[in-house]
Amino acid sequence: MGGEKNVAVRACRRCGTCCLADMIACASSEDLARWKRENRQDILHIIENEHAVWLGDHFISSLTGRPIYGCPFLEMKDGVFSCSIYETRPQVCRDYQPGSSRICPQYRDE
Repeated sequence: MGGEKNVAVRACRRCGTCCLADMIACASSEDLARWKRENRQDILHIIENEHAVWLGDHFISSLTGRPIYGCPFLEMKDGVFSCSIYETRPQVCRDYQPGSSRICPQYRDE
């Protein structure tokens, strides 16, 4: 998500900030194939209905033109954010390292 660099692995603070970037919209064809194999219609339905398009600094729905803020699978309970599809989250989310980009509050210019 821009500004990536090599950093020491940091523990996720579960602040939800990275999920507000809606990285689910960057799901790969492999993610989509896995969700089809897993019969995850809940995920596929949302992705198919969002039709997210990247405008350079945010996503919009190509169907409605409305901005898309945050991953639809981000949940908050007792002030802690979590992913409702964590076990099958997209590869972009699996690869993301806390503190690796400016989107994360743990990012430091070193």
